[in-house]
Amino acid sequence: MKKTTISILAAVMGISFVCLLALQVYYIEEVLDLRRLHFVESVNRSLLATAHELELDEATRYLNQGSDAIAGIAMASDSVTVTTDSAFIQRTHTITAKDGSAFSTIETTANTKFSDKYFTKRPNEKTMPRSLESIMKERYDNGKALIEEVIYSMLYTASDRPLVDRIDINVLDQTLRTQLANNGINIPYHFSVYTSNGNLVMRCSDYETEGENNAFTTTIFRNDPVQKMGTLKVHFPMYSRYITQSIWFLMPSLIFTLILLITFIVTLVLVFRQKKLTEVKNDFINNMTHEFKTPISSISLAAQMLCDESVPKSEKMTRRLANTINDETNRLRFQVEKVLQLSMYENQRARLNLREVDANELIAGVIHTFTLKVEKNGGKIISNLRAEKPDIYVDEMHFTNVIFNLMDNAVKYRRQDAQLELKLSTWNENDHLCISIQDNGIGIKKDDIKKIFEKFYRVHTGNLHDVKGFGLGLAYVKKIITEHKGTITAESEIGIGTKFIIKMPLV
Repeated sequence: MKKTTISILAAVMGISFVCLLALQVYYIEEVLDLRRLHFVESVNRSLLATAHELELDEATRYLNQGSDAIAGIAMASDSVTVTTDSAFIQRTHTITAKDGSAFSTIETTANTKFSDKYFTKRPNEKTMPRSLESIMKERYDNGKALIEEVIYSMLYTASDRPLVDRIDINVLDQTLRTQLANNGINIPYHFSVYTSNGNLVMRCSDYETEGENNAFTTTIFRNDPVQKMGTLKVHFPMYSRYITQSIWFLMPSLIFTLILLITFIVTLVLVFRQKKLTEVKNDFINNMTHEFKTPISSISLAAQMLCDESVPKSEKMTRRLANTINDETNRLRFQVEKVLQLSMYENQRARLNLREVDANELIAGVIHTFTLKVEKNGGKIISNLRAEKPDIYVDEMHFTNVIFNLMDNAVKYRRQDAQLELKLSTWNENDHLCISIQDNGIGIKKDDIKKIFEKFYRVHTGNLHDVKGFGLGLAYVKKIITEHKGTITAESEIGIGTKFIIKMPLV
């Protein structure tokens, strides 16, 4: 129930943190989208305004150039021709400018009776004959039309010129800068002008290609024919940085959320690790109880038989009971020593009495001592100690225990359907001595082989408790090898066996 509760709480907290992070990421994306949309709209407004200012600038320049021609226009004559139909009068107006150019217009108006002499009187003005007023109005209309014609002629002529002559790059730069500033954009920019068919006309003096992928364009002189139009292209090298500047105010919240998430993950890891340690501790206590209970029961039973006067005691039985007590006592002492090895793990380093040792001789001694136990279990030991440089700098007692533990594991985890075969080899590799201890036992699963060097960890063998121990042997081996600045690796396959390889630096 406790495990389920912790798992549910962890799942709820994990989902909450994930949702919180997702919500913050969503807010950041929304802010970036709004910032990007505002920037695009501001730039487009600025470009449209700049294009309009360029058209006004060109019109102003050409009107200024043609002001003398307009001012020099003078009406030379005003002839009137009456058609056969007396109801209409045709007038031809001829306008001559100072430069000698002439403009003629023909006007047809309804005929008025010459006898109709009325005067139109305006407020605060002297009365004027209606015919004279009509003539002045006609002259005004004709002059206005002629001036508009001259202006149209000049502007039409201007559109025939190339874009490089129609645009002042300094005016363009200043206008574009002003319009961007008016729309709240004050970051560096680069611009270029192209013809309608994509040919480059001009670009700013400090032009850079960075940011061209996010360029903005607009059409200039859009009222001209298509082939006379141009394209203004602007890009901003700091566009991405400008967009992301708006999310800095959200960064503290995001940072604190990440800190909380990391804290939650660390706490969760510690909780599950503590839970695992609790389970390991319980397994250790159960194994220790079982390991101690068996020899204590045997010793107790043998002692009771020796003390029981009703049991006939021969010399052979007495010797047997004494040997049983001795063997179980030694077994109990060995288990107690293994438990005492726990104190080593509380210190960062073990206390080692290092000296130069011939590894081949040390391993041969362990083999000689261990042969009887292997043969008792129907097995054999094959040794191939061929290392030419066997000298290593180790604590002889602890290193002997390392070899003994690895060989003892081979006996413990032997297969019942095959004869135990234990192989020990030594060889040199670069500046190291390699020691291999291989058996043909039951093997270890891939999931377990990564954990076999952990303290208290024992490979599961189902519901059988046929292998005794506390899960300290390989952890002890790993620590001793590490303290000697060596390495140990394991290779195993289910049903084939296990192979341990130790690499120790040479003297």
